[in-house]
Amino acid sequence: MVRPLKSNPFVPNHLLRKIEKLNMTKEKKTIATWSRASTILPPMIGHTIAIHNGKEHLPIYISKYMIGHKLGEFAPTRTFGGHPKNDNRSRP
Repeated sequence: MVRPLKSNPFVPNHLLRKIEKLNMTKEKKTIATWSRASTILPPMIGHTIAIHNGKEHLPIYISKYMIGHKLGEFAPTRTFGGHPKNDNRSRP
């Protein structure tokens, strides 16, 4: 479902305040967040945000090409364990 254009992009206030504080002090710290639905905005560029994938926080460096995407797109929640070695079901 798409968010209405009248409303602003979704970013929690606590995350926005942390980024604005780091921008004012010119610091480069990692910010941990559980908010995977947050939209990436231009003030976030150049920061490292650790996004929770359900098990751990994955540090993601935000670049200008990520603007408009969601944070959760860059932290996959599932890991592929590989195909089984003895899988002969598709062979005759």
